[in-house]
Amino acid sequence: MRSILNSNKVKEIKISEIEGVRIGHAQDEEALTGCTVLIFDDFAPTGVDVRGGGPASRETTLLDPRAVATGVNCIFLSGGSAYGLDCAGGIMKYLEEHGIGFDVGFGIVPLVVGSCIFDLGIGDGKVRPGEKMGYEACADAENRRSDSGCIGGGCGATVGKFKGAELAMKSGLGVYAVQIGDLKVGAVVSVNALGDIYDADTGEKIAGLLSEDKKSFGDTAECFLGMPNGLYNVFTEHTNTTIGAIVTNGKLDKSMMGKVAAMAHNGFARTIRPVHTTADGDSIYAASCGNVVTDVDVVGTIAAEVMAKAVSRAVKCATAAGGFPASKDIVKQD
Repeated sequence: MRSILNSNKVKEIKISEIEGVRIGHAQDEEALTGCTVLIFDDFAPTGVDVRGGGPASRETTLLDPRAVATGVNCIFLSGGSAYGLDCAGGIMKYLEEHGIGFDVGFGIVPLVVGSCIFDLGIGDGKVRPGEKMGYEACADAENRRSDSGCIGGGCGATVGKFKGAELAMKSGLGVYAVQIGDLKVGAVVSVNALGDIYDADTGEKIAGLLSEDKKSFGDTAECFLGMPNGLYNVFTEHTNTTIGAIVTNGKLDKSMMGKVAAMAHNGFARTIRPVHTTADGDSIYAASCGNVVTDVDVVGTIAAEVMAKAVSRAVKCATAAGGFPASKDIVKQD
């Protein structure tokens, strides 16, 4: 299937070129866990769409269109499972120090939302992202990063875990952004899926469940067909979740950004199979940080495409770690 991103009207850009947002990372490369932050220069109207059965998230109800908040100051994506939600303390400290937040008359209250992946089964599960790492990721955002790989919230990401750690693979954090005229849309994603990963451009499998000899791929979807009594391997049952965010300089309100987040899940569906299972906590945020006049369906359609590319990049840029091989170790490189 030809991607609309192949059009000559579309130009790939660095996500740091999207005005109004700064991205930073912090990680522990020995413990294999980390945190990624997206800090907005102003309150960014933000929506969320949660499709997986086991999310670990913070302040999700803030993004309900019925909630009074019109925008947020930061989105974070971290490791550590629910322990990683502690990153918010350091993020709020950094934002408060820099005068970023909601003025309540007695001080500044930063509005921070975020989600975590389960990475306790790789590296040192006793080391989790917390206040210190959240603060460090914010400080790193001053460098306006556009990196992909085993960094930040994707440091401990793995995929293809249906048969346990022995046949799973290393993944990471993926970033991809484009510009069409004045409109810019980008995606950031930590790919920690139960399922297998397929290239957004070719449809070929590039990571996931390994074959028994670890030289090629198995097929997670096929394994589902033979699953006895619906039981997962103990390693897979609660150890997944792909979390991401869409950012755009298009001017859309909170409810419309919720629709963009929903449409961005089509990018997951194109590149991750199976996806949105009860063993995953798949969540996508979508934030507007600019004033370019646009249409919600246009942004949502592009969001699905850049998210698919970001998922592919997360896998292709990952390197082997914690005993888990990476795509580049299995897939023949051009």
